[in-house]
Amino acid sequence: MIISLRHCFCVIFSVLSLSLFSQEYSVSGKVVDVNQRPIEFANVVVLNAIDEDYLTGTSTDETGHFTLERLEEDSFFLKISYMGFEDYYQKIELTKDLDLKVITLKETAETLGEVTVVAKKPTITRKPDRLVFNVENTALIEGSTLSVLKNTPGVIVTDGSISIKSVAATVYINDRRVQLTSEELIQLLDTAPANSIKSIEVITIPPSNYDSDSASVINIIMSKNLITGYRGSAVVNYSQGVFPRYNAATSHFFKNNKVNLNVNYSYTGQKHNRDTDATVNYLDQSNALEEVWQSNVNRNTWSESHHLNLNFDYYFDDNNTLSLTSTGLYTPYFKYKIANRTNIYDDNAVFQSGFTADNLSRDNKFNIGTDLSFVHNFENGASLTAQTHYTFYDYDRDQNVLSNYYDNTDAFVGASEFNTTANQNTDIITGKLDYNLPFEDSSTLEMGLKYSSVNTDSDITRTDIIGNTEVINTGNTDRFNYDEKVFSAYTNYSATWEKWDINLGLRLEQTNIEGESLMMGETNTQDYLNLFPNVSLLYNISDAISVYGNYKRSISRPLYTNLNPFTFYLNENTVVKGNPNLTPSYRNHYVIGTSFLRHFSVEAYYSHFDGDIVELAYQDNSTNIFSYTPTNLDRKVDYGFDFLFHKQLTERYYISAITSFFNLTEEVEINNSTVKMERWSNYSVLYNGLTFLEDNSLNVGLTLTWVGKNVHKLHTVEHRLFSDLGISKSIMKRKGVISLTIEDLFNLQDTDASQRYLNQWNSYFNDSDTRYIRLGFRYNFGNTKLNTNERRTSAEERTRLGNLK
Repeated sequence: MIISLRHCFCVIFSVLSLSLFSQEYSVSGKVVDVNQRPIEFANVVVLNAIDEDYLTGTSTDETGHFTLERLEEDSFFLKISYMGFEDYYQKIELTKDLDLKVITLKETAETLGEVTVVAKKPTITRKPDRLVFNVENTALIEGSTLSVLKNTPGVIVTDGSISIKSVAATVYINDRRVQLTSEELIQLLDTAPANSIKSIEVITIPPSNYDSDSASVINIIMSKNLITGYRGSAVVNYSQGVFPRYNAATSHFFKNNKVNLNVNYSYTGQKHNRDTDATVNYLDQSNALEEVWQSNVNRNTWSESHHLNLNFDYYFDDNNTLSLTSTGLYTPYFKYKIANRTNIYDDNAVFQSGFTADNLSRDNKFNIGTDLSFVHNFENGASLTAQTHYTFYDYDRDQNVLSNYYDNTDAFVGASEFNTTANQNTDIITGKLDYNLPFEDSSTLEMGLKYSSVNTDSDITRTDIIGNTEVINTGNTDRFNYDEKVFSAYTNYSATWEKWDINLGLRLEQTNIEGESLMMGETNTQDYLNLFPNVSLLYNISDAISVYGNYKRSISRPLYTNLNPFTFYLNENTVVKGNPNLTPSYRNHYVIGTSFLRHFSVEAYYSHFDGDIVELAYQDNSTNIFSYTPTNLDRKVDYGFDFLFHKQLTERYYISAITSFFNLTEEVEINNSTVKMERWSNYSVLYNGLTFLEDNSLNVGLTLTWVGKNVHKLHTVEHRLFSDLGISKSIMKRKGVISLTIEDLFNLQDTDASQRYLNQWNSYFNDSDTRYIRLGFRYNFGNTKLNTNERRTSAEERTRLGNLK
């Protein structure tokens, strides 16, 4: 017994001795490349010698040095890694402080010299409800975010909109909606560098956790990185079209264990030109030609805008995160000038009279939206997110219109002049609660509630200038109040089995609307309850062949400005009218398709729109007033067949192609007569990506987009060819990129449209300022391997703010 106790005490004493007299050591060294240049921000980690579990780690400083302290005497692996270089491994038996001196990392086969080779090429992945365009570490990310969208299959970017074929697309960043008007969004994406983009998701069947008005979604997925530190970038661009344009942007991101802070600022100063040749054939009561009005309109737009985006995340612990996102847009200077000359001829083309109309408008816009959200992660993998949003929007416009009139000898006979002052104030408040529950069998259940309140107060005052006196025109002076409340709830279930992918969802929305015109004494009330289901199925027949089918019902609510019953006069004979009687539009979208041989996809689709909202052009043959008015179509049908191909043809040449043959029908009742227009058309995109030089640092991308003759807003629009050439060169040890972009190479992007039905007969040709050359430079500083938490404010109601006409 005494011997046993002695043995026990010996063991205890030995353990205590080891604990008391054990020492802590350090390991240090310097990491360089083959040219003995220090490598900053290389990862240095200590791994357990038995199972290689992570023990501790650090990163190198700007001189390439690192120090690992408080290491116990033991055996372990040291691993050093950095993008573009082979991992360095060394087994260490640590018995004292150890200086490893200089450690040289070898470049991987994909990197040579100072410039990172773009080893990856764009790839396309088909999922049940979307197409994923993977662009991370490809040449595409060396340009702007907008240039990546222009090269994404199925996406059409014009000077005023982003769409997926014929349907306007809603843009998200990391599943958060970007809340800007289409013009503001394009301007922002054009200045935002693309170097943090991982992939672009083209979602034709958005699940129910997306807002119900998101008929088609473009979701920009940003890369994620857990490295702490600071990262920044600066971008400058100079464009020369008809006039020069300038923009600059800078972004700064800081991350540590508790805080993510991302601040982005951009400035744009630009002047755009547009020339329009328009013809309106006014008819008599028997629809015989009576007069021909031929107009030449020159539009110039000057603008300066500032955009600021702030993202802040605070991590209380691994399970609780508080986030603040704020997006602000300030346009202190916006000038819109129209110079119009209209000649009037009789039915024999004899000059009768004419007039000039000069329109000068000055706008001021302030738009700020803020999100505050809290995320709690449960131990079972579930998460609960609570979010609130507030938008304040203020838009003012002052307009002056001066018209001079001439007789059949072109002699001056008189003039008229008027001013308008318009304002729109909008407040948006939303609250959301989302619950996400994953299951062990690769399935997820999502549920959520949302409430939104929108209040818009708009007014317009017109004063006619008679002599030197301003007289209020009561017929064109009004005030409009709009109040909208939407209650919604959704559930969505997604699962993946051996050969099946499934996504099922349902969204319920109750909408209450009241619009009141104070001067006209009219009130429009709408109350409706809607269900929005979505179904997506994919079956993998083999590794190379899959088939899929989708269905989605969505809603499109009118822009607040379109609901205003105001009349904006571009001149005395050309007006833009609001329509307070607009109702929501509904879309039912069906898709079946197959992907095969890894590089091909074929699908058929059918979309039926009930009450699609479009701005139609109307000519009044009795008053010679030409007006643009938002209108609900009675019926719109879009169906067709899509073919997609993508392949890395050689080591340096990647190609993707998509072509769609589709039929579009638009139908509406005008003056108790039904107007129906139908046409087959083709939409095709060809992207070519090439890499040059030994170090693969020179990249060239050429995108050609063909939009065939088609029907749009009861117009027949002639074919157009969109072309974009982008060239980029990496410089300055991978920190700088010089880019050159040439848009509209063949000068075939202009719009040529005509309209002929019932007593409507008109046409126009828009020569827009879409042909330009842009030179840009981007410089990245700090830890260039750190990716941001960038996102945008998320209230879907903000996208309906629109602009005053």
